[in-house]
Amino acid sequence: MSEARRDPLKMPTVYPVLGGASLSHMLNDMLQSLFVASYPIFKGNFHLTFGQIGILTLVFQITASLLQPLVGVYTDRHPQPYSLPFGMGISMCGLLALAFAPNFGMLLVGGALLGVGSSIFHPESSRLARMASGGAHGLAQSVFQVGGNFGSALGPLLIAFVVLPRGQKTLAWFSLAALFAIILLTGLGHWYKHHGATLQKKHAVKATSPLSRRQVGVALSVLILLTLSKYFYLASITSYYVFYLMQHFHSTQKDAQLYLSLFLAAVAVGTVVGGPVGDRIGRKKVIWVSILGVLPLTLLLPYVALPLTIALSIVIGLVIASAFSAIIVYAQELMPGRVGMVSGLFFGLAFGLGGLGAAVLGSLADHTSIAFVYKVCSFLPALGLLTGLLPETSSPHNDGETVTSPPAEAINLLNIEEETA
Repeated sequence: MSEARRDPLKMPTVYPVLGGASLSHMLNDMLQSLFVASYPIFKGNFHLTFGQIGILTLVFQITASLLQPLVGVYTDRHPQPYSLPFGMGISMCGLLALAFAPNFGMLLVGGALLGVGSSIFHPESSRLARMASGGAHGLAQSVFQVGGNFGSALGPLLIAFVVLPRGQKTLAWFSLAALFAIILLTGLGHWYKHHGATLQKKHAVKATSPLSRRQVGVALSVLILLTLSKYFYLASITSYYVFYLMQHFHSTQKDAQLYLSLFLAAVAVGTVVGGPVGDRIGRKKVIWVSILGVLPLTLLLPYVALPLTIALSIVIGLVIASAFSAIIVYAQELMPGRVGMVSGLFFGLAFGLGGLGAAVLGSLADHTSIAFVYKVCSFLPALGLLTGLLPETSSPHNDGETVTSPPAEAINLLNIEEETA
């Protein structure tokens, strides 16, 4: 069959690009997790309170959450392939600021730079992964997202084995990883610039939403509340789990960091599962199980011994992580053609709500105890009941999306573009 007669809606998955996006996401989120995993070091070096640790997280995540939707809206209209290495460069500057910070104020500056770099990176890299998906959007989002989660899991290990024995300035060594990511993202940006436009037009022709504006609004509101539930609970783990284990069970800091890495690794595995399963059985079912399904486990967690605490946290991380890929793809399909805005909104919410949760929970811990914080947070997955308000879809493979036949002139236009490319 000639190239001109090929069905323009049949697009293979571009695995090298998808893998590159996932690897760059791993490196990006590794830098961010180094910041969070360094909290015990910062607390000791600068005599910080839990409230100040919450403020650090808030500054980092608010800079990301406020900017990401704005970046997404802009790049939906004006794609910026080379913004990817630029954002990573800003993150590298933030890491260097943290490594040589002489006071709490400079820690805030370093955290803010990491947030800005993340806000530039996520919308366009998420769009890149969707473009390379070949139509398997859940799979692509999971592959992309799992890179970030594995990067997050690396942070505590690197802190435990590299930074703790040598000190805060050792963080600067990881700027070499950021430099490698800049080179990788420059290559991905080159592919995006030369091939992304045609793929994006194909996706735009393909997808239309069958839902009314009111239904879309209700669905997005529910997804936002579910994201709040997920990331407030995750904030209690990622920001305070080490302190909880050290205070409640008298674990060493090194052991606590290793237990945190096990939780984060479970989150990474859960992310891999969520997207493909959502492609197969429907994203709404995945959201039901991943959020509401962990409620019995979170309610039990604050009352068990150390071995069961570790085991429960691993299962919780595995299950609850499967929601995010399903939520993002569901939201993208609610609003076809707004991939950057939707990705920016939900990645921004993830950071912003996590930061807000860390600040609120840090203040609560200062006035009560870390153990009390975990008892309060154990009820958060009950918000998963709101999943029942999400609209039903006709096909488990296309939650929120109806595939329609494109106009003949649109197909001809795409074929002409391919012939002249």
